[in-house]
Amino acid sequence: MSFQKIDELGHKLEALEHALAILGADEATHMAVGGGEKRAEAMSTLAGMYHRQASAPEIADWIAAAEAEPLSEEQETAVKEFKRNYTNLTCLPAEFVERQMNTRIRCEQLWRDLRAKNDWSGFLPALEGVVTLAREEAAMRSEVLGLGLYDAMIEQHDPGNRTAEISPVFAELKNFLKDFVPEALAVQEERLAKHPLKPLSGVYSIDKQRELGLAMMAAVGFDLSHGSLSISHHPFCGGVPSDVRITTRYRTTEFLSSLMGVLHETGHALYEQNLPKQWAHWPVGKARGMAVHESQSLFVEKQLGRNPAFWHWALPIVEKHLGETWSIDDIIPHVHRVERGLIRVDADEVTYPLHVILRYELEQDLIQGRLEAVDLPEAWDAKMREYLGLSTIDNPADGPMQDVHWAGGAFGYFPSYTLGAMMAAQQWAALTKEHPAADDDIARGDFTAVNQWRRDNIWSQGSRWSTPELLRRATGEKLNADHFIGHIRKRYGAA
Repeated sequence: MSFQKIDELGHKLEALEHALAILGADEATHMAVGGGEKRAEAMSTLAGMYHRQASAPEIADWIAAAEAEPLSEEQETAVKEFKRNYTNLTCLPAEFVERQMNTRIRCEQLWRDLRAKNDWSGFLPALEGVVTLAREEAAMRSEVLGLGLYDAMIEQHDPGNRTAEISPVFAELKNFLKDFVPEALAVQEERLAKHPLKPLSGVYSIDKQRELGLAMMAAVGFDLSHGSLSISHHPFCGGVPSDVRITTRYRTTEFLSSLMGVLHETGHALYEQNLPKQWAHWPVGKARGMAVHESQSLFVEKQLGRNPAFWHWALPIVEKHLGETWSIDDIIPHVHRVERGLIRVDADEVTYPLHVILRYELEQDLIQGRLEAVDLPEAWDAKMREYLGLSTIDNPADGPMQDVHWAGGAFGYFPSYTLGAMMAAQQWAALTKEHPAADDDIARGDFTAVNQWRRDNIWSQGSRWSTPELLRRATGEKLNADHFIGHIRKRYGAA
């Protein structure tokens, strides 16, 4: 049977994916600086091996033959996703994939060193190399997939999502937020005038913060026997479903940014750990794109971690690990703090989407050749001034160098963050309609029903459906900005 050949191929590809994922996680956390060049060579060679095996010409014949075989429903679904994957893989020659992987890894390694030095001129040539290859990739994918250049890149991160649907929703959200940010700041100022912000009262060691993070991870459902927590320059969730690698970064002067980072990455990890294990070696058993992935991470960070009900349960755990005795009225102003800032990963719920929309607009221009990498600092500064009233013109480290994504060639990824936030709010609305006692459960530290809804509607589905279809099936409607806007108004607007 041709399906059996596809099934056997899936096991081989899964093994290569495993090796690449663990090498990548190690490279970002434990690898010595001097190991960078050889690690890049090793990963580019493995990426080439993977690409050659996954895009071999005979696979097209196997898929065509399998489509004519008597298959179960799940096997038919598996073949459809194998076919979609194969089409996307065969857009690019293996030689290009190896060259691109090497260029990306070396640029990421340079970024880790030069961002700390605010050295844009030193970083620019490497970034230009990544952008050049990204444009080549977009052109090759566009021709095969019949999509626009940027849509062809989005398809690699969010199958089914298109700029024609994303841009109007983002425009609506941007217009709302540009008016709502001043309102939220005014409401916050009024509340703080009545109840001044209680400052952090101590120094929090990394060891204690790590133990707090591990306790929270386990409580919300993370399986510590199949994952770990480390430190990196940029928080991420990597590895593989059987060995998930979460990272965060710490500040000893405060603990909330690290804890929120841990909760965010735990949301990613819960998705990975709960994907259908029987499909693990098939593309249909993988996560359904990054918008869905971000909806799972932001669900844990925002719908749970910034929910006052969560802190009724969490405060005693904070006290146990950090010796910090706070009341709910002390902590919520910190958890719900709204502030115009330069850094996306530190941004609050209200301003965060503007950081993402800025990047979404800029990277479209980069991929389509309307903007060159050398002009990014000025273009970034102009949008930052317009959207948040801040300037980064003399501070590229907190401007176009602040994220690892462009250094790593992940163009088309950024919209996933805000799409994910909107999807998370929509999932929360559907969940609480079905399970009205969700807040009461959370206040007791009981995440069973919440996780079961997510397992049934999102995690167990793998990649059976496109991103828009998965959301529709889970919530009963297509992406609707009203849920996110309503969530933000309720939490941060005038009472």
